[in-house]
Amino acid sequence: MASLFPHDEIDELQEITELRQKLERHNRLYYVEAKPEILDREYDALMARLIALEKAHPEYATADSPSVKVGGEPIAGFTQVSHRIPMLSIENAFEERELVDWDAGLRKTLNRESLEYSVEFKIDGVAIALIWENGTLVRAATRGNGTVGDDVTNNAKVIAGIPLRLMTEKPPTSLEVRGEVIILNEQFAAFQAEQVRAGEEPFKNPRNAAAGALKLLDPGLTRERKLRFLAHGVGYVEGISWTSYGEFLDSIRNLGIPTTPNVSHANGFEELLQVCAEMIARVPELPFEVDGLVIKLNNLADREQLGATSKHPRWVRAYKWERYEAETRVRAITIQVGKTGALTPVAELEPVEIAGTTVSRASLHNSEELDRLGIRIGDTVIVEKAGKIIPHVMRVNESARTGHEQPFVFPTQCPECKSDVQKDEGGVYIRCQNPACPAQLRETLIFFASRPAMNIDGLGEKLVEQLLAAKLVDGIPSLYRLSSRRDELLKLDRLGEKSIDKLLSGLELSRQQPLWRLLTGMNIRHVGQTNARTLERAFGTMKEIAVQTEESLSKVDEIGEVIAASVVQFFHSDYGKALVRELTELGLNMGQAVERSGSTTSGDGAKLAGKTLVVTGTMIRLKRDEIEQLIRDHGGKASGSVSKKTDYVVAGEAAGSKLTKAQELGVKVLTEDEFLAMLETE
Repeated sequence: MASLFPHDEIDELQEITELRQKLERHNRLYYVEAKPEILDREYDALMARLIALEKAHPEYATADSPSVKVGGEPIAGFTQVSHRIPMLSIENAFEERELVDWDAGLRKTLNRESLEYSVEFKIDGVAIALIWENGTLVRAATRGNGTVGDDVTNNAKVIAGIPLRLMTEKPPTSLEVRGEVIILNEQFAAFQAEQVRAGEEPFKNPRNAAAGALKLLDPGLTRERKLRFLAHGVGYVEGISWTSYGEFLDSIRNLGIPTTPNVSHANGFEELLQVCAEMIARVPELPFEVDGLVIKLNNLADREQLGATSKHPRWVRAYKWERYEAETRVRAITIQVGKTGALTPVAELEPVEIAGTTVSRASLHNSEELDRLGIRIGDTVIVEKAGKIIPHVMRVNESARTGHEQPFVFPTQCPECKSDVQKDEGGVYIRCQNPACPAQLRETLIFFASRPAMNIDGLGEKLVEQLLAAKLVDGIPSLYRLSSRRDELLKLDRLGEKSIDKLLSGLELSRQQPLWRLLTGMNIRHVGQTNARTLERAFGTMKEIAVQTEESLSKVDEIGEVIAASVVQFFHSDYGKALVRELTELGLNMGQAVERSGSTTSGDGAKLAGKTLVVTGTMIRLKRDEIEQLIRDHGGKASGSVSKKTDYVVAGEAAGSKLTKAQELGVKVLTEDEFLAMLETE
């Protein structure tokens, strides 16, 4: 019997199918897992080919094709839809005392001595609910008044990262996920600068820009705003369930839905306060705006028992900080050079007291932020400080201008070494191109010694500056030659015998740090702790990593083309070659060979290879994050939730629902001492 389709049409249908699968995969890698494998232009080429094929063969069009995200025809207007479960607001807490009372009330109601909490950043975006039925996205609605919202489905479909179809063969009958639509700060700054260039009134903040984009009648224009979606809650569901919030987040990520990042967990109130303090300190590093933390009970059964009032769920609080503003004058604008060469403009301010502290400096982030603010030297500016968060310039008071203000010209050369600077391709940062730049050296040495990298006890920022000023160090290798310069070290101010012993001991111990820590500290662009661990697991030794090509690196799971190009560039540079050679001669740990399967052939680094562990409860000998670091140091994965795939649960005092679930699933439970003993003897 003759085929119903000509051969070339069958080939084109197959190509359409393969293109859709590739684009869906790359969407997930970029927006859900933050591990892109291809460049934007390569993604755009795949999308252009798919659109061309679908246009030539409209009979193959589907409602869930990735091409839908390019945008369709303008719509006439928005209809209103009801939420099956109301989208309630969250009750605020501004003082620690309010959290104390809340925790006490929850424990009394639930009859518990201690509770397990999740803590996440309160993202300042636009709340929406997304509904998938049998795996297909059918509706998106704004929060509205909590009961009724606007149907923004057409615009939600063009938001990158929102899957039009869930990535599973067996989707739930109905899944409603709630979260925030946002614009990242970097993209908002570029969008504002474009508005200014076009003579338009710029949006005041990212939230307003995101809200405006959702209400545009043309989905194509909405797409141009480069919105993102981050999930943090659940509404009406059928055919799926979870026992904890951590399990819920893991589950929907596996379905291809991007979730709120950096969620932490705390067992008991004391650990909760510690986690909150750590997260607040990280706020200035975030790529999006936040206005507090959200603290939730992790156990979903406990949430169900507690229920809600007519306005707020009882199991969640928004821990918010008051925002304070003050007016001051810009004395000067200086440039700070970071460890990756990024030139960051800084406003030097007339000192002003805000929220109990004196503020005299504020980062202006990048050249596009300067353009957005239109700030000049001598301007009167409004500075905002939210709680313990680093202050930033909100806006210029143009009515206070006298005519004597001076525009700031962004330098074309590095202010530290006078080398040429260059703007990132497709980015907003301008960087010094000289790896030997004194400013980059200072920041590199500070980071090399820091806890995320080599964790060198006794070597802090002030001492690094002293060593550089005295010309005792001129790069990372020179740190390991300080033992022969003890007499010169004794001449430094406030550096006695004990401090020198501590420094030299810390340096000596750091020689045996695992390879991933050394890779992290070497300041290779795009290579942080996670990618460094991946490189060590894949290749084992520094020598093997250094000889890889972009193609071979790109084949490694989690290492995309951008990272691969950066790694190859570093190891083929004169600076990179010299650094590796010297550190090898100085006896630093350069890793251990791996078998072709990727498992370590010998050494402590593989004791937990392939194992997944969950840490819960209050520990005695170590902090929880230190135990999780040990797990990663020994090749294992530190997970936040217990499942059938969990190999061990390390349980301390007052362990909560994770311990219970481990016992129900038959997962082996270790005490802190048993875990540490296992590392010594396994």
